[in-house]
Amino acid sequence: MALIRPLTFLTAFRENYTMCRVTQMLLTIDIGNTAVTLGVFRDGPTAGNGIKPEERLVTTLRFATDSRRLADEYGIMLKNLLEFRGIASSDITAACICSVVPPLTGMFEDVCQRFFGVDPLQVSSQIDLGMPIKYDTPRDVGADRIVDAVAAVQLYGTPVIVVDLGTATVLDAVSRDGEYLGGAITPGINVSVDALYLNTSLLRRVELVAPQAAVGRNTTAALQSGIVLGYAGLITSMVERFKNEIGHDAKVVGTGGLVTVIADHAPVFDDVNQELTLVGLDLIYRMNAGKTTLANASQSGDTSD
Repeated sequence: MALIRPLTFLTAFRENYTMCRVTQMLLTIDIGNTAVTLGVFRDGPTAGNGIKPEERLVTTLRFATDSRRLADEYGIMLKNLLEFRGIASSDITAACICSVVPPLTGMFEDVCQRFFGVDPLQVSSQIDLGMPIKYDTPRDVGADRIVDAVAAVQLYGTPVIVVDLGTATVLDAVSRDGEYLGGAITPGINVSVDALYLNTSLLRRVELVAPQAAVGRNTTAALQSGIVLGYAGLITSMVERFKNEIGHDAKVVGTGGLVTVIADHAPVFDDVNQELTLVGLDLIYRMNAGKTTLANASQSGDTSD
């Protein structure tokens, strides 16, 4: 059974946050096709003393991706959501973005500049990632895939396989030598389900839970078997193929909004980590900007609003 991490460290930090204000903070933004996920990481004297990245994660936020929104709308929404969590815009001293939605990439850069007073680092194959990209055309790799791979190597070592179940279901492989090799992409669970419902007359939507048996005795159970157990079988089979190529000792980490749907039915996961992308953004920012950027901003009194 996969280990799904409880977020007790987030709860503990929020309870003590108002009593011990931290002003050096990194805003991480993961812009996906379905949702935008934010994470705020604290920095300070203890950040380099063996504290894990996920332990510096103050809070996370998610909202629906909507290309029709304007920069001002996103900016006001971000400020209000962060203030609701006790984080002022002046606390944000740096930002890092990964995006697979080009129309929103520049918009969120503008939001960071105008609402938080910071120039965000945008993840691409052109910056220091700490690992060689062995894809045939490195610039074609989705930024989120790179970020997940960086975090997985840092947290779990090599070789490692990342299974990201979101709008698309994506598997990525990192070699024993720490090289990003590539992976596999298939339509995500919801994309496949939507296509099924839109192209059939009698099939209806069902809850995404596993049925009691693989052989469904009614239409609802048959759909749940095909969707949940079918995707679990897909993941199990593909992970085995990946391990045949990169090593049977490879760790397997699951992430993405839909990973919990199949995690208990695909006996391949060593861990399930919903904060993997945010942790990767934090690590990549530090590779490129270093802790001195956050520290210098605090020492110079630069807390732009």
